[in-house]
Amino acid sequence: MKAFRTHRGRVAPLDRINVDTDQIIPKQFLKRVERTGFGQFLFYDWRFAADGKKKDSGFVLDEPRYEGAGVLIAGKNFGCGSSREHAVWALADFGFRAVISSSFADIFANNSAKNGFLAVRLSESEVAELMRRAHEVNDYQVTVDLEQCEVRDDQGFRAKFSIDEFVRHCLLNGLDDIGLTLQHEVEIAAYEELHPAPATL
Repeated sequence: MKAFRTHRGRVAPLDRINVDTDQIIPKQFLKRVERTGFGQFLFYDWRFAADGKKKDSGFVLDEPRYEGAGVLIAGKNFGCGSSREHAVWALADFGFRAVISSSFADIFANNSAKNGFLAVRLSESEVAELMRRAHEVNDYQVTVDLEQCEVRDDQGFRAKFSIDEFVRHCLLNGLDDIGLTLQHEVEIAAYEELHPAPATL
């Protein structure tokens, strides 16, 4: 898993609340067996018509000024709905490294942490201010600093965020569940040496 320490990126404002996982990545695209390739289907129903042609909807991610954004600002209760891990994969595959909101669905936040994707909780007023700046400032960028637990920009915005210390440790060091287990590879090997598998008939 790729470690997350500090990321500076362009901000895309998704000024909607209760964005659920079926809106992030619709169910018909969940057939892939790998974690890549989902980015093209991100927010599909808002961006494309039933025949697959791009809608002229003015959706934020289709605006040239937000092309290449690495940080998404969203309304409260982001990632609600089903527990599909694909939602995080789609956001990451599209190019986002972090999403900032005032609240997240628990399962989405947990899936984010396990995939090296940072879900940052700020207050509603702080999110609203970032949303405003992203709409008004051309090429608006922020730095999401997990080492300092801080979000900041070049115009004087600075906000601290809290995060579970174990989750922070895993993200900073790029440790998913397998990586955590492999930290004890020597002890595991020693245990297996002392407890050989029983012979099979």
